[in-house]
Amino acid sequence: MSAPAFALLGAGEFETWHDDIDRALLERSGGDGSVLISPAAAAPEGESVFDTWAGKGMAHYERLRIPARVSPLRTREDAERPDVVAMLDEASLVFFSGGNPWYLATILLDTPFWARLQERLQDGLAYAGCSAGVACLTEMTYDSDAQGLDQVFKPGLGYVRNTLFAPHWDIVDDWQPGARAAITAAAPPGGTLVALDEETAMVGDGASWTVHGRQGIHLYRAGSWSDHVAGDTFDFSLV
Repeated sequence: MSAPAFALLGAGEFETWHDDIDRALLERSGGDGSVLISPAAAAPEGESVFDTWAGKGMAHYERLRIPARVSPLRTREDAERPDVVAMLDEASLVFFSGGNPWYLATILLDTPFWARLQERLQDGLAYAGCSAGVACLTEMTYDSDAQGLDQVFKPGLGYVRNTLFAPHWDIVDDWQPGARAAITAAAPPGGTLVALDEETAMVGDGASWTVHGRQGIHLYRAGSWSDHVAGDTFDFSLV
């Protein structure tokens, strides 16, 4: 059994800044050396948006000469399909790109796809998520289509407990004025808020992490912040 490998990105998927992260994840993973790309979080925006992210992912890995496929996962019904679930079986890395975190959680929770993905994480599959692919993992996530901050918080997958992830941290107030304060206030009591700036990632084994990218990862615990930039390491348990 391989040690788990995770990369959680604040934003900026399928760009050159995370080339080395992709390679490092694949070196630590099992499977056939391929990447399974999932733009499922963008499915509500329409087929053209889904296809745009799928195309960006395929072009990114083609440039790196890493074999990749796009998962057809778009709905809960797809997450029940044996052929869609089976695409997880041989992959070395699954990459969930951005979109609506709540939508992604709703189509995955309590499905064969989600069950198989968690099994494979214990058996050599590396996990990379960007934006929605990070935010969906906790007990509470965000409906990015919500009209106001009073409606934005919705149930997530609950894979990571007592935690709230906040991608796009450096620009989140541009999305919804006051979002930083609202998200900070929504952090679980006694838990951790993990705020991820754009073009920045935390990479690790689910317990120990290293920061990569141009900005920072910020942890809010016990009423105080700690800031970590490229090359810094910190401890934080996913499960």
